[in-house]
Amino acid sequence: MVPRLEPIEKPDGLKMRFVYWMMGRKFGKVMIPVKVVTARMSGSLGLNRKLQKFHKKIQLEPELKLMVRTLTSEINGCGFCVDLAQSEVIRENLGMEKFNALAEYQTSPLFSDRERAALAYAEEVTRHKNVSDATFEELRKHFNDREIVEITWLNTVQNYTNLVNIPLEIEFDGLCAIAKSETQIEHDERTPVQNVEG
Repeated sequence: MVPRLEPIEKPDGLKMRFVYWMMGRKFGKVMIPVKVVTARMSGSLGLNRKLQKFHKKIQLEPELKLMVRTLTSEINGCGFCVDLAQSEVIRENLGMEKFNALAEYQTSPLFSDRERAALAYAEEVTRHKNVSDATFEELRKHFNDREIVEITWLNTVQNYTNLVNIPLEIEFDGLCAIAKSETQIEHDERTPVQNVEG
C-alpha cells in the first residue's frame, strides 16, 4: 500500500539529512513514517526521541514490552508497527513463537498467567478505552503499581503511534526482513568455515 502522502526521499536541512543517514545505518533503510511525517514536521523528532529514551527506562521484561506493543498494533491494524516490533524481536533474539501466537494468548500454553493478564488489559484498553474491574483485578494479581502504569503507558504510546500511521496509510516497511537478513549475516560471520580436504 502506498502512503497517502508522498514519502520525501531527499529532506531539507542538515538535521533531517543526518537523521536519514543515521536511520539507514541502524535499520538498513529510512523508515516510511520518517519520510512521510517527520520530514514534514521535524519538531516531532524531539518528541519521538524523548519517547524512545523514556521507553528504555521501563522495567518490564523486554519480551512483555514487545508483546504489549505488538498486540496493540495488531488489534488496530497498524502493519508498520507490527513489522517494527517484530524486527525488534529478531534483533533482540527473543524468538518469534509467542509473537506469532498473540491472537491466541488467552488459550495458548505458550503464555504465562502474568503475560495473559497484561495482554488482556492492553487488548481491552485498545478496544474500549477502558477496562472492567475484573480485568484490572487480574492485572493487580501479577503486577505492582509501577508495572501497571508502565503497561498502561506502553499501550497508550502504541495507540498514539498507530493513530499517526493508520490514517496516512503507512504500512509494512520490510523491517522484519531486513532484521532477519542482518541476523543471518551476523550468524554466518560468527560460524567458522570448515576446511575440507579433498
